Amino acid sequence: MKLFLKSYWSRIVPFIFLAPFLMSWGTFGHEHINRAAVLALPAPMQTFFFNHIDFMTTEATVPDIRKYTLRYQAEKPRHYIDLESYGTLDSLPATLKEAEEKYSPEFLQKNGILPWYIEEMMKKLTTAFKEKRKNEILFLAADLGHYVGDAHMPLHTSVNHDGQLTGQRGIHSFWESQLPEMFGDQYNYNCGQAKYIKNIHQEVWKILRHSHQLADTLLLADRELKKHFKGDVFERDASGKIRRNKYHQPIHTAAYARAYNKALNGMVEKQLRKSIKETADFWYTAWVNAGKPDLTSLDPAEQTKRNQPELKRELQLCHQGKLTDLKSNKEF
Repeated sequence: MKLFLKSYWSRIVPFIFLAPFLMSWGTFGHEHINRAAVLALPAPMQTFFFNHIDFMTTEATVPDIRKYTLRYQAEKPRHYIDLESYGTLDSLPATLKEAEEKYSPEFLQKNGILPWYIEEMMKKLTTAFKEKRKNEILFLAADLGHYVGDAHMPLHTSVNHDGQLTGQRGIHSFWESQLPEMFGDQYNYNCGQAKYIKNIHQEVWKILRHSHQLADTLLLADRELKKHFKGDVFERDASGKIRRNKYHQPIHTAAYARAYNKALNGMVEKQLRKSIKETADFWYTAWVNAGKPDLTSLDPAEQTKRNQPELKRELQLCHQGKLTDLKSNKEF
C-alpha cells in the first residue's frame, strides 16, 4: 500500500525536532517538493511511485535527520557548496573523485560537495532502477529529491549561508521555512511533466549557477526593505526580546514577511517550483538511462488497483496547482 513504512517514519521523524538547526527548505518545502514531483512523472513511473507517495513525502526530510539528529559527519557537506571558497566555476573539478584528489577532506567538509553528490546519487539511482531493487529505488529517489531541493536554495551555495557576514542572521530559515509556511497554500504546484536531462553534469551546474546568482539578491532585498519598513521586523515577547521558534531562529512579523515576500517578486515559489520540476526530471532521467525498466511487478497488483482512485484525485488537484492537504510539521 502507499502507506509503505509510514508508521515507521511517523515514529522517527519527530526526533528531527530535538536539535536546533537550519533545515534546508524546511519540512514544508521538502515534503511538498517530493510529493509534487511524483505527480509530475509519466504514467509508467508514476503508478509505482504513487504506491509509495507517503514514504516519498516523509522521507524527503531524512537527510536532515542524518545531519542534525544522528549527527553523521559525512552527511553535512552533501547539503551545500560554498562556491566563493572554490574560486571560479570553470576551475572546479568535474567529479567527486577529482574533488577529493584536489582538496583536503577538511576543506570539503567545511565548504560542501552538493553538486558532486547529486551526480553520485544519480549513478546509484540509475543502477537501482536497472537492477529493479525496489527499496533502493525509493530510498535513493527520495534522498535525491532532498539534495536537488537544496541546490535550489540560494544560500546553500554561499559562504554567507545565514547572512552572518552581513548582519542578517536568521534570514536562512526566514526565506526557506517561514515564507513557505505562510504563503505555500497559494503556490502553484503543477510544474508540468518530467523531461529527460541530456547532460546531467551541465544541468547540475546550471542549477547551482542560477541559485548562486539569487543569493545576493535575497540578501539585498532584506537590507533595503529594513531601511524604510515601518513597524517591527521581528516579533517580540513581553520583555521586548525577539521571539524565536523551537530551533531558536528569530520569528519575523507577519507584516514584514508579507513585505519581504512581495519584494522578492515570487522568488521563493519560483525556486520551489524549479525544485519540483528538476526532481522529477532527475528521477525520470535515471529511469530512462536504466533502460526504462517495468516497475509494475515491484508491487502487488491489488495495491496498485486500490490506489488508483486516490492517484486520480491527487492528479486532478495537481492540475489545478494544488496538493492534497499535507500536515507538515510547522517550524514557525
